Amino acid sequence: MGNQPVESRSVFWSAIAAILPLSLAVVPWGVLTGALAIQAGFSVMQAQCLSLLVFAGAAQISGISMISAGVAAPSIWGSTVVISSRHLLYSIVFRSHIDGLSFGKRVVLAFVLTDEMFVVSEAHTRKTGAFSYLFALVSGFTFYVIWNLATLVGILAAGRFDQLGSYGLDFAIVATFIAMTFDQLSSHPEILTVLVAGAAAVLLKPYLHESYILVASLMGMAVGYGLSQRKDSTVDSRGGSS
Repeated sequence: MGNQPVESRSVFWSAIAAILPLSLAVVPWGVLTGALAIQAGFSVMQAQCLSLLVFAGAAQISGISMISAGVAAPSIWGSTVVISSRHLLYSIVFRSHIDGLSFGKRVVLAFVLTDEMFVVSEAHTRKTGAFSYLFALVSGFTFYVIWNLATLVGILAAGRFDQLGSYGLDFAIVATFIAMTFDQLSSHPEILTVLVAGAAAVLLKPYLHESYILVASLMGMAVGYGLSQRKDSTVDSRGGSS
């Protein structure tokens, strides 16, 4: 019992250390989000509340662009659902970890669940052999704070820099996802999943403007699942033959 506070502090700081590089990597993305919201006609409060309450970078930028273009609300909601659909996969993985937690704790964890938090939390789970609610919560909340500070910087900078989007800050989105993806590649099925999904996205974009990413993702997952099943069956057959 006496070691528990020490262990909690260790988990607390290790969570911050793990999420900090990814948090800093998306600062340009957060700055761009805040600036675009102001340039689209949002008030300072509305722009900041997007990050405080919505807290979904890609969906925020998409929503801001669609609102400024006068797109109808159902289309904005539909786009947000498609963009955020990957979180359903994250929640399926987390479900096995949090079944015994209270409803309140699950809601809080769901709110701070991001791509970045999922990646570092799962890496910590694999490393330690056990899921840590504290690690997931601290890493998610740390990312939340830095994202909102970056948004605030963008809001304040929007009036001083015209066309902030032309500075290429959106490349932070691509760079962050590449960093998270390649850090997780440890087997042939995973590598081929990424290659198939990437190639399919490039080839399908001219024909499926609205859904090419979703279709390409499903194709990549299908290939990865098939290869994993084949690999498992091969290992089982070898084990049986021995």
